[in-house]
This record gives sequence, C-alpha cells and structure tokens, in this order.
Amino acid sequence: MNLNALKDELRRRALAARQTAHEAAPDAGERLVDHFPFELLTPGMVVSAYWPLPGEIDPRPLMAALEARGACLALPVVIGPGHPLKFREWRAGDPLQRRAFGLMEPQETAPELVPDVLLVPLLAVDPDGNRLGFGKGYYDRTLAGLRAKGAPLAIGLAYEAQMVAAVPVDEFDQPLEWVLTEKRGTPLSPPSAHYPTSS
Repeated sequence: MNLNALKDELRRRALAARQTAHEAAPDAGERLVDHFPFELLTPGMVVSAYWPLPGEIDPRPLMAALEARGACLALPVVIGPGHPLKFREWRAGDPLQRRAFGLMEPQETAPELVPDVLLVPLLAVDPDGNRLGFGKGYYDRTLAGLRAKGAPLAIGLAYEAQMVAAVPVDEFDQPLEWVLTEKRGTPLSPPSAHYPTSS
C-alpha cells in the first residue's frame, strides 16, 4: 500500500474515532484548559486557534482562558489551494464570516497577525508529533513558512482517541511540539529532530 493509501485508510479510521469521542464527551473542549501549558505564554503573545467544525474538539473554552491571560487571539484564513494560511485578529464577540466548507473566519478588515503559538486541528497524531489532517496541506505549508523565519510553537488539539501509534509521513509533513487532549498535555519529540531551525 502506498503512502497516500495508508493516509487515506488512517483518515477513515481517525474520523470514526473522532466522531465516537465527540458523541461520548461533547464537553471535552472545556477540559483542554486544565492541561494547557500556560507557563509557556507571555502577555501579548499571538495565539492562533480555529473555529471548530462538526466533530472537532472545541477550542473555544481554551481561547477564552488564553484571552483572559493576556494572549492576543487570531483565527486562520484560507487564501486558496497551494497557499499557506493567513491569520487575522479575533476577540470574543467579534463577528465572523462563513466561508467554503463551513469555515468561520474573521472579517477582512481584521488586522493580520503572525502567530507565536498555533492551536492546530487534526485527525490523528502519534508520539513523535506527526500529524494527519485532511490532506490539503494548509497547516504543513503554513508551519514550514513560519519555521523558516522563527520558531512558533505548534500544539495539536485532539480527543485522546485520536492518538495513534504511528502516522505515515513524507518530507512535506510538519510535526507538532505538543498535543493537548481532554486527558493530558504532552510535549512531543524535540522539533530539531524533525525540521531545521533558523540560523
């Protein structure tokens, strides 16, 4: 079985596991707050999050906790296929606009920001920080571009059921440094083992 077929098979299993976990614990997002490494933050840091799609673990309780601790929140904006994500500022109560595939994005007038920390949605993640998404490559391109200029912290948000033994990867896949579930917050393999740091 080739790499793409392996990823597609894992996506099918991961989607089913995520849906089961969501139905069993729809309030799991509230427990992310208990396990987030707040000691890594400094006031004014830009933290990008995401507006949850059906079945995704809900980052909004964590977003509220981060904002209360002085973080500046941003949400991703899809520019188009083959492009990295952009990020625009979002504060509690700001209006959002619905885009393709049900994505909710800040208004086009919201300031563009560069995140120091990214809260990343996923389908599956392994102990080395290898992440499986939907295969469009938006976060991989985004993280590669940001890491070429600095060292943003990438934290995957998931149900515990989305943790797997191994995710098949290629040279374009960007790893995570942390994973946060409703049960724990776990630092993963050092990023230097996966991608070159900027000089």
